[in-house]
Amino acid sequence: MGEWRTVELGHLCARVTSGGTPERSRLDYYTGDLLGHPWVKSSELRDGYVRETDERISDLGLKESAAKLLPPETVLVAMYGATAGRVGFLKIGAAVNQAVCALVPDRGSADPGFLFHVLRSRYSELAGKSAGAAQQNLNAKIIKSFPLLAPNIATQRRITAVLSVFDELIEINERRIALLEDLARSLYREWFVHFRSPGHEEVEFVDSELGLIPDGWEVRAVREIARPHRRGVKPALEAEAEFEHFSIPAFDRSRLPEFERGGTIRSGKQAIDGECVLLSKINPRIERVWFAVPTTRRGVASTEFLVWAGVEASNAWLWAMFSGDTFQRWLLGVSGGTSTSHQRVKPQDVEAHVLPFAPPELREAFDRLATPALRQVGALRQRNRTLAATRDLLLPRLVTGQLDISDVDLGALLAADAA
Repeated sequence: MGEWRTVELGHLCARVTSGGTPERSRLDYYTGDLLGHPWVKSSELRDGYVRETDERISDLGLKESAAKLLPPETVLVAMYGATAGRVGFLKIGAAVNQAVCALVPDRGSADPGFLFHVLRSRYSELAGKSAGAAQQNLNAKIIKSFPLLAPNIATQRRITAVLSVFDELIEINERRIALLEDLARSLYREWFVHFRSPGHEEVEFVDSELGLIPDGWEVRAVREIARPHRRGVKPALEAEAEFEHFSIPAFDRSRLPEFERGGTIRSGKQAIDGECVLLSKINPRIERVWFAVPTTRRGVASTEFLVWAGVEASNAWLWAMFSGDTFQRWLLGVSGGTSTSHQRVKPQDVEAHVLPFAPPELREAFDRLATPALRQVGALRQRNRTLAATRDLLLPRLVTGQLDISDVDLGALLAADAA
């Protein structure tokens, strides 16, 4: 620990600044063009890398606002509201809004990755310094004066090299997950919405209540091809038993169930007896469709989900249909309510939904491709959970010097980092 010293964060930075929001009424300040400038909002800081943004601003929007371009490897800290204290690490050049504090490290005394990992590990302490009556806020002065332990630059780089391995592996898996899910969705869309399945050029079309559909297809209601599962259970009656709890918060965090003891699950739940598809009942403006594969026999789902199991259709087909654009648009139209908080998905509406239904041989061909892909998605998410848990176990010990890695051979990792 002798080489470590306590220093204020601002002393390790060449520049500390924030950004701005171009005037929203000026459409020419924003652009969907990839040549526009990525623009980061505080809501996009999720304690990870930032490689893309929800919005981009034009050259004019950048010039005529307080937004300013920041270099890659800038550390970002959210300053306002519920996200105060959350961090991000720029992997691209980007601008930020006024709710984000940008820390450009002094490369002579601070490794950018090290600062990012330190702040990620100390979220609770940093967020605890926020103040304000209406909402909890940080500011540049508070952030600059935040104390941390820092070793010499070489040690910082070694720590970054170790921790970055976990982040990079998690990112690789996330990209694989996106590709696998897109495979299932796009295949469903091509074959069952646009009717462009293999050999479709030779298929004739016939009239139906939904318009022209391929000859040999039927118009079916969801109730005919899938069944809702409504077996209620009360986990609290088995206080010491461990359950896999599929809930809305678990979906939003990681799309993995949380392992919880029955005594901590107070309200009644729905039993999940095996692979199924969960469709959120609340606020359909947010797509929450879950291909659920319990790893134990004690799976339960929140009553905020509808639990479905395929009968004639497979669960993979059902997931792709529920998560597709056509169904999601229909769902918004029938959910009702004057605000998102009052919109609810009714089981009877979903059961009555009608759609073109392909012959079994085409659905079986889809299943052979989509089912393994979606099961692999679940396995990759489990792998990411393990990687994140290992990283989070090492993180506080590494960035405080409690775990000494000075004698560990990191040659390959350091070479990759330098490249």
